[in-house]
Amino acid sequence: MKIGIFLTLILSTVLLTVILSSCSVEDFNTIVGAIEFEEIEIEQNQINSIVKDNGDISAYFCPDDNCENAVLEFLDSAEKSIHCALYELDYESINEKIMELDEQGLDVKIIVDNNYIDDFYEFTEETNLSYVKTDGWGQMHNKFCIIDNERIFTGSMNPSTNGITKNNNNLLIINSEMLSANYENEFEEMWDGTFKKGDPTLNEQIILNQDTDNEILVVNYFCPEDNCAEHIKEIISQAQKSIHFMTFSFTHDEISNSILLKTLEGVEVKGIFESRQVSSYSEYQVMEYQTNVTVYKDANSNNMHHKVFIIDESIVITGSMNPSANGDESNDENVLIMHNEEIAQWYEEEFEKLFTLAKENSDYE
Repeated sequence: MKIGIFLTLILSTVLLTVILSSCSVEDFNTIVGAIEFEEIEIEQNQINSIVKDNGDISAYFCPDDNCENAVLEFLDSAEKSIHCALYELDYESINEKIMELDEQGLDVKIIVDNNYIDDFYEFTEETNLSYVKTDGWGQMHNKFCIIDNERIFTGSMNPSTNGITKNNNNLLIINSEMLSANYENEFEEMWDGTFKKGDPTLNEQIILNQDTDNEILVVNYFCPEDNCAEHIKEIISQAQKSIHFMTFSFTHDEISNSILLKTLEGVEVKGIFESRQVSSYSEYQVMEYQTNVTVYKDANSNNMHHKVFIIDESIVITGSMNPSANGDESNDENVLIMHNEEIAQWYEEEFEKLFTLAKENSDYE
């Protein structure tokens, strides 16, 4: 937007120089003013537009909820296509289901991170499946699938034994053609070989079920091209009452600082850190002794793998991105920001359960 405005002003200045001698100032102001403001208005609308869609959102919290069954039912509902970008794919029933659907003739395309592709090939006993690709380098850290260009699953859950049966994760299943279009666009970029960059999100803001009791504003970003950390900081800066978070790896200084600044305004801050990820680089070291901040190491003997922020019990930030420099700047990631009190309450219940367990565990240390 800034570039567009800057170019518009330059063109206006050049136009003034060329035609000032041949028309009155009044005529010039009328012509140039119309051109200038019309172009700025178009730029604004392109960036700030909100699209409307009908849809619904379901959330599952592994391992307590049956995430395996949720994914299998999701895949089974496919009639035409299944496109998945999965950091890790190593769960027998899900692998079998994907292979079965490919054999049935559906349009199946799978992208797996290059570090984990051998696990999938070991299961299939094949090493040259035409419908499987890798990113080749770095981390393709997404965990999403699109079905029939209509429905997606996403969240923090890798479809693996640990991801489904041992680690604390969240899995979202969303019916929305507009949101599916975002994920399909991102998927096709990666399928065509564009990783760690790409075009901005297609439909950044989507209102589901507008003017109903279940209206949901969903804001969607893909990292690194959409500057995800900046958007997360912006939402955090709007907190009025509380910031609760569950984070596997939290090393992003600027996101941490944006949270700590809110404590100066009296905002309650509570957080859970995955214990194995607490190192000298972790924001746990910064927050542990801060006033108005209560943080604990998680109590799961495996991993607390969430990447979740809950703002004022009404906004949820989740997805595949850990709040870290790699998550923001280097990996292929996706982020969802959901404005809806009912959805936030689902995540609050998960947070309170894990926070209580973490607190109890800390009392024994």
